[in-house]
Amino acid sequence: MSTQQELRERRRKRLRFQLRRKAGGRPRLSVFRSGKNIYAQVIDDAAGLTLASASSLDKEFRTGGVTGANRDAASAIGKLVAQRAVAAGVTQVVFDRGSYIYHGRIKALAEAAREGGLSF
Repeated sequence: MSTQQELRERRRKRLRFQLRRKAGGRPRLSVFRSGKNIYAQVIDDAAGLTLASASSLDKEFRTGGVTGANRDAASAIGKLVAQRAVAAGVTQVVFDRGSYIYHGRIKALAEAAREGGLSF
């Protein structure tokens, strides 16, 4: 019997394998969410570099005690990471949702990143 953590790891690896096949040399927009925060980073896997990142722990974001545990915060992080990626010269990415379902905060972050200038 597999534990929930093992199943999550299998989903993440399966998605990462599919992304590598379809990426075509594009950087990867990777998303991680915890109960209180959300993190996003644009990673160039070929060079092993993080090109842009944003999280709900950034000083620019933490105004008025807002946490990253809701869709509004995820949207703000999506716009912020898109803005930083475009400034770094990246407009084409592949979306790595990890083991998370494309719903709620993950979906809000992805849609905001698209509005911010990233295409995937």
